[in-house]
Amino acid sequence: MIYDLFRNGFTIELVLNLFARVFVMFCILPVHEFAHALVATKLGDKTAKYSGRLTLNPLAHLDLFGALMLIIAGFGYAKPVPVNTNNFKNRKLGIGVTAFAGPFSNLLLAFVFSLVYCAIFRFGSPAQGSAIHAIAVFCLYVVQINVSLAVFNLIPIPPLDGSRIISAVLPDRIHFKFMQYERYFVYGFFIIILLGVLDTPMAFLTSSVSGAMVRLAASIFGLRVG
Repeated sequence: MIYDLFRNGFTIELVLNLFARVFVMFCILPVHEFAHALVATKLGDKTAKYSGRLTLNPLAHLDLFGALMLIIAGFGYAKPVPVNTNNFKNRKLGIGVTAFAGPFSNLLLAFVFSLVYCAIFRFGSPAQGSAIHAIAVFCLYVVQINVSLAVFNLIPIPPLDGSRIISAVLPDRIHFKFMQYERYFVYGFFIIILLGVLDTPMAFLTSSVSGAMVRLAASIFGLRVG
């Protein structure tokens, strides 16, 4: 986004993209963390509830650096929801399902906004430059950012959700060895982000999944998407 700003200045697409990222930061990231907290609570661990995280209030979830990453790079994170895995009746299942709840909420919201995007073209007249067209573009950006968040969080590297999902299916011996070096994985992961190693695969996966969602939503409304 910073590169686009210096190259093209403030275009309507850039402004809509920025609004979409701010919207995701205050309205979507809280849903992601709330999903973790809700599932953990349902599975027997009320740590998140007692910590004030079973809420959609964005102030309870936002992480400053994670929010800045979202604005700058299009993918980021909020404060991790505290979970005491000893409270789960089935510990491994609880870890895996709770971890998956966050990315799943992003994919679900991406599909909802795909439906709204396609509904605009099915029932409206989104002429270029109109307010309706701007709303459609905004919805498409929200779809892409939600998918980007889901893909990003499913990477199996600590501290992301994907690492918890993987640990839930690994044998205990390997899991404990994996967690023993967790902080080193974290350092390495941030170096990878700073070097931009993930940019191309993230863009490819986000584009592929977003496109598939829009095409599915379009088929529901009888639209054809190229």
